[in-house]
Amino acid sequence: MYHKDVLPNGVTIVSEEMPGVQSVAIGFWVRTGSRFEKPEEMGISHLIEHLLFKGTKKRTAKEIAESIESVGGQLNAFTSKEYTCYYARVLSEYLPLAIDVLTDMLFSSLFKEEDLEREKKVIEEEIRMYEDTPDEIVHDLFSQTIWGGHPLGRPVIGTRDSLAGITREDIISYYQRHYCSSNLVVALAGRVEHGKALSLLEPLLATLPGKGCENELNPPSANAAFKNIYRDLEQVQICLGVPGVSMHDPQIYTLQVLNSILGGGASSRLFQRIREERALVYSIYSYYLSYMDSGLFTIYAGTNPSNCQEVLDLSWEEIEKILEIGVDEEELERAKKQIRGSLLMASESVLHRMHRLGKSELIYRRFITSDDIIRRIAAVSRTDVQYLARQLFNPDLLTVTILGPLEDGEISYPRLLLKT
Repeated sequence: MYHKDVLPNGVTIVSEEMPGVQSVAIGFWVRTGSRFEKPEEMGISHLIEHLLFKGTKKRTAKEIAESIESVGGQLNAFTSKEYTCYYARVLSEYLPLAIDVLTDMLFSSLFKEEDLEREKKVIEEEIRMYEDTPDEIVHDLFSQTIWGGHPLGRPVIGTRDSLAGITREDIISYYQRHYCSSNLVVALAGRVEHGKALSLLEPLLATLPGKGCENELNPPSANAAFKNIYRDLEQVQICLGVPGVSMHDPQIYTLQVLNSILGGGASSRLFQRIREERALVYSIYSYYLSYMDSGLFTIYAGTNPSNCQEVLDLSWEEIEKILEIGVDEEELERAKKQIRGSLLMASESVLHRMHRLGKSELIYRRFITSDDIIRRIAAVSRTDVQYLARQLFNPDLLTVTILGPLEDGEISYPRLLLKT
């Protein structure tokens, strides 16, 4: 059962009761992330996420961690390009404790100078760790290539230089501009009674200020490009992609089907052709990222440098088959079943249900049920898939980013594309 209340100051509280479970997940979703940062603030959303675990007026950092772990629960957070989430999962009897800890963190953190400097060092180590995983960093490099200097192209984590310039005054200013009531959604899923949850949350949230929220969207423009970044590695990391669709585009359901068919699993076209038949890669897949006003569709592969051109050529060849011939009924139905099965199995998790509730309310201001999604996926036709593919895969918008031990001039766009 889904419930929703909006407090007079704009805070939204949504919940979904799941019969048969013993736990409850609660998340505080704040409509802010790296795309809302000024250039000199790059990484500040993620830095604030870290600082909210470092101590409040009534709890030390250790006490925050112990308070939830001591009852067998989990406490965590993450920052994305468009939102930040702080969440806990506990046995239902400890929901009052989880609410107390999370609200204490979000609204009573001290932002001590010494904690700020210490956490900058922690994030610098996080950046170093990230830079040592080329199969991860290539995706950020691809975003930077296709979107240039737009905030959506910047890394959520920031850079060493941007972190070094952030002061405590910057932290407080950004926090006050973005952590306000109309930017907040509280989502709960599991063994929870909405009325009881509301009675616990309302006294703590009703007095939050609602003014000062900043969330102006500045849509990105795609920059088609080929970028080769030399690094002394054993493998070449490849990202090939185009602008995708936004979260509000009705074609997002068709995009899910297209992604499943092209590179969404071991039965996909790219995996079967390039790994199973040709043994050119260990890992190859496609994925899509959808934001409030834009998106990306990307193919990733990691391969031996000598195979790089062939992997690019074969990837585009599989795309061209969909553009020219389309998809057959059997793989269309297989993709629909794959999406349906993944969605329903994930829905057995209280954390997944809470995440879907929070994101849905934050982005759409309404709850999109699993049945809604499954119905829309079921309605996708072969014609829809081919039509969307032809819209997306415009050669004039194709961007390729390569990270590895290849010099400029050793590799280029897919040859098929250059011949057209």
